[in-house]
Amino acid sequence: MAYIGQGIEQFSNVEKLDAITPATATGAGPYNLTKDSVAFTPSSADSIVVSINGVVQYGNFTVSNSTITFSGALVDADTCDFIYHMGVGLISTPADDTVTTAKLTDDAVTYAKIQDTTTNNRVLGAVTAGTVGETQVTNDMLSNKSITINGSAVNLGGSVTVGETKPTFHPSTPLSPSVITNAQTNVTITGTNFVSVPYVDAISSTGAIVVADGVTFTNSTTLVATFTLPVDGTYFIRVENPDGNAVRSGTAILTVSDNPTWVTSSGSLGNFAGNQAIATQTLTCTDAVSFTCSPNPPATGLTFTTGVGSCTITGTQTQYTAAATSNFTVTATDAEGQTADRAFSISWTFGIAGSGLFIV
Repeated sequence: MAYIGQGIEQFSNVEKLDAITPATATGAGPYNLTKDSVAFTPSSADSIVVSINGVVQYGNFTVSNSTITFSGALVDADTCDFIYHMGVGLISTPADDTVTTAKLTDDAVTYAKIQDTTTNNRVLGAVTAGTVGETQVTNDMLSNKSITINGSAVNLGGSVTVGETKPTFHPSTPLSPSVITNAQTNVTITGTNFVSVPYVDAISSTGAIVVADGVTFTNSTTLVATFTLPVDGTYFIRVENPDGNAVRSGTAILTVSDNPTWVTSSGSLGNFAGNQAIATQTLTCTDAVSFTCSPNPPATGLTFTTGVGSCTITGTQTQYTAAATSNFTVTATDAEGQTADRAFSISWTFGIAGSGLFIV
């Protein structure tokens, strides 16, 4: 066979294939192309360089998949010197369907190479790289399809709502009582979506956090938290369910304050002439902002006057005409609505009719 040359200097990354064994019985072919005894499919016939009997062949054979067929018959006496595949690194336009994924370098394909803005054929659905500006998948395409979320199948093609269930506080009465002393106190918390058993703490306005001594789960709307809060002040309340969903009150809804403290001792305020004005009686209680009396007044004719820190009793009683005792209770209330009761009495005496000298 005559040699027909081609620009061999333009080829690189040559792959050497297994030489074929010419045979009179096979003639022109086809002969199997292999590399290391494994079937090999060249990129095209132009990428194959074959030497038969010392003559490089060109243009006188065809390639189909992994076989080669010559235009003239070969015989047993012919020798295949070598077969080279010049397709790797070939400086030419690759044949159709010859470039595989394995031949592409990772991250080598840019966004511009996979879109056609002229015809609006865009893989990502937008002109700008990294954005999705057009709907490429319709509900019809997703019909009868589903995905699994948290172990449950969710049908596609419609709307799906995925969210968390967080606990909440009752909008108007989240705590009862909402004012406590420093002593250990049970506080009922009212809201929604509580899960057994939540974590509850009190957060002071200064940021200090005090964990509840204990929490009792009543139901999804009611908890009882036991607090011992030694520092007076106002506190936010935070409830966290075992799944991590939590709520913190938007304002400081728990107040810790000492009860008002009475200074005036309980018991009798003294004996007074029943038909004369009494000396003003002043009753004192620390932290009180108001007072109430039961009954009010302590005796008909007297005047009970509330004040801040103290209250007074004045006047002349007209309820009794003979020796008697008026018993009454005064309740002191502080700014947080806490109260303290104290019982008092006043005794009335009367002398012989027409005389203020003798007392019975």
